[in-house]
Amino acid sequence: MNKYAAALVLMSVSGCATASNNAPRASGEAKDPVLAGCDATKLQYAVGQKSSAAVGAQLIQESGARTLRWMPPRTAATMDFRSDRLNVAYNDAMVITSIDCG
Repeated sequence: MNKYAAALVLMSVSGCATASNNAPRASGEAKDPVLAGCDATKLQYAVGQKSSAAVGAQLIQESGARTLRWMPPRTAATMDFRSDRLNVAYNDAMVITSIDCG
């Protein structure tokens, strides 16, 4: 293997490395977004309600999520999982059809 091929292999392998930070956090320190929680189980009462900014604000507060993603009908959404994200899907009538985390 020539030196260019070896360098290419080393660069591609190093791109797969991930950092881990298991250090304890001080109380009150912001949570890591990957580890932050979202609980949509208690929000299912909102399915069937009309979507609005006020409803979204209430849902994000009650869920413990850090971000809210509105999911309009017939649109694509990324499949990346974020434990701190609340997903709220609605239909053409702006009525909430599902609520979950991820």
